[in-house]
Order: sequence, then C-alpha cells, then structure tokens
Amino acid sequence: MKKIIIVAAVVGLSACASTPSTSNSVYRPYQTQNEQSIRMGSVESVREVVIDKGQSGVGTVAGAALGGIAAGSNIGGGNGAIAAGLVGAVVGGLVGQKVESNMNRSRGLEITVRLDNGEMRAITQDADEYFRSGDRVRLLSSGGVTRVTH
Repeated sequence: MKKIIIVAAVVGLSACASTPSTSNSVYRPYQTQNEQSIRMGSVESVREVVIDKGQSGVGTVAGAALGGIAAGSNIGGGNGAIAAGLVGAVVGGLVGQKVESNMNRSRGLEITVRLDNGEMRAITQDADEYFRSGDRVRLLSSGGVTRVTH
C-alpha cells in the first residue's frame, strides 16, 4: 500500500509541471489590461523551428521512482531486489527524462517582418497561426514580449 501511495504522489507531482505558452493567442493575467505598442509591417519570411521549453527534472525523478519501485518490488528478494530497484531507477529515470523532453517541445515559427519604417524584426512564437511571405501583420509589444498577429 505504501508503494502505491508513493507512485501516486510522484505521478501527481509530474502532472503539476507546466511550461509557459509561447502562443500569440495566450495572455497571462499580468499581461491583460496593459497598453501595447502596435507596429505594422509585412512578413518577409517564415521558418519552422522547435521551441524547447527546457526540463524541470520532474520526468527524471518520477521515472526513477516508478522504475525503482516497480523493479525492486517485482524482481528477486534481498540483495537481488535492491539491485533490480537500482537498475529500474536508472532506466526509469532515463525514460522519464525522454518523456519530459518530448512533452516540452513544440512547433514554432520564426517570423521575419519588415516594418513600415523599413526596420526588420524577427519574432519566434508557437506555430498556431499561419503566416506567408507578403502577409500584412501587426507586431504587438508590451513588457518585453512581442507577438505577431494578422
């Protein structure tokens, strides 16, 4: 029963790990009701990129805990169970790290915009809106965050 509680706690904690969105459509509460600067321009180019939001280590810890408990409680007895638990923890940690890495990667776009004043800007954001070369766009900027929208 104790092992089930530990596994449930680890899984629960891993579900709490979240990463901020880089979408042009997602605003955090502190970003609302603030004035934004708007600049107009045209898309020069669009390049697909991968946005890697990093790792918190939760996947590694959760995987190691689950792997250690599963292997240690199901394989051997005495020293064999300890050895199996250690191997299970290492393998589980590696698997958990890979899972977290994949979950924290998303498709993004690097959008290069020529502003109406001739200046060039490149903004990277989630690929949740379609942009083509020549599109008229708005650059919305506030607090060091710039978004490209139609």
